[in-house]
Amino acid sequence: MKQMEVVGVRVEMPSNQPIVLLKEVEGDRYLPIWIGAVEATAIAYAQQGMLPARPLTHDLFKEVIEALGATLRTVNITALREGIFFADLVFSNGAEVSARPSDSIALALRTGSNIFVSEDVLEEAGVAIPDEQEDEVEKFREFLDNVSPEDFESGA
Repeated sequence: MKQMEVVGVRVEMPSNQPIVLLKEVEGDRYLPIWIGAVEATAIAYAQQGMLPARPLTHDLFKEVIEALGATLRTVNITALREGIFFADLVFSNGAEVSARPSDSIALALRTGSNIFVSEDVLEEAGVAIPDEQEDEVEKFREFLDNVSPEDFESGA
């Protein structure tokens, strides 16, 4: 398993499909995961430290976990089958729950939990971006700094 960091979310053109982009903490591979608009908004809110007037589902889930006296230890993206990513939430009490990666990432950002991806998933879907292409990644980061969660609230 390789530890990942969330680079951010963006809308892929021309499909208008949101993606979340993860990057290896110690490496040069990126992992794009296509997600829904609601999850893109939830991830963007968490990255920007925005608190909605009423808790979103991921905020509620975080509160429930805490109320039950547990913590989210890690998010593990474990498999990619027929174009669908699979993840597990690993809790402090030893419980593991299967979840969508988009929901898992939104929850990890809210709880400060680490995100890991299996080597097999990175081999299959990861994209290596060498140092000479880092300016493109920097442009993407600038985009992320200027995008707002409302940009993901389409009629999709």
